Amino acid sequence: MSRIGFIGTGHIAAPMVRFLAERGHEVCVSECNGDTAQALRRSHSVDVATNQEVLDRSDIVFLCLRPHVAQDVIAALSFRADHQLVSVMAGLSLATLAEMCAPACEITMTIPLGYLEQGGCSLPACPDAAILTALFAPENPVIPVPDEAAFNMHFAVCAMAPGLLDLMDTGGRWLAEQTGDADNAMRYTSKLVTGFLAALPDGDAGQLGQERDALATEGTISLQMTQGLRDGGAHSTLRDTLSAIGDRLGGAT
Repeated sequence: MSRIGFIGTGHIAAPMVRFLAERGHEVCVSECNGDTAQALRRSHSVDVATNQEVLDRSDIVFLCLRPHVAQDVIAALSFRADHQLVSVMAGLSLATLAEMCAPACEITMTIPLGYLEQGGCSLPACPDAAILTALFAPENPVIPVPDEAAFNMHFAVCAMAPGLLDLMDTGGRWLAEQTGDADNAMRYTSKLVTGFLAALPDGDAGQLGQERDALATEGTISLQMTQGLRDGGAHSTLRDTLSAIGDRLGGAT
């Protein structure tokens, strides 16, 4: 089992902490988010410490800070050369991280989501998938992405998740307005999509389009929906927004 630390203990870190603690790893989390850290201590017996104490007690360190505060927090810390680092922070390149965390130089970037602790969360890994595979597979598939610019585009697509949830929330609210039953409207809307996606097998590059076409056949309301979204500019807006996020992340710079 590994000694694992978390700098930053929020919405993204907590599911990883629970997943790793349940598999017997020795986990220590930073006290910067006190309520979440103490909840993890109570539920999973993890240790809570200062940021520097987390580093001193860990061999693998997850950096889970908000990017705009990461530099100030990390600047106050002393890393060891043998630390293995995993960053989940968007927009901070490997070169920047190596400079901030020197002399530690073994750094991997990934993109976890909150459902990781239940399994089924794909984890892009750049530049080396080995540490993530050892910690999170096979429950969560690890996708090697050796090129940093391509990894940043995974971050851009990951940003679709809250966008899709926003659209689903709109659909659920619309259904509630029509039925007068808000709870069941939201339950139906969420399960409609999660159940459908869970039933899809992995590995076919054209599968999403094939499943769409199987539903959106001539004369169906499914086709009316897909055409309405296209005619309304939803797809072009999505592509433009993805490109803007990709530009913001700056490729591999």
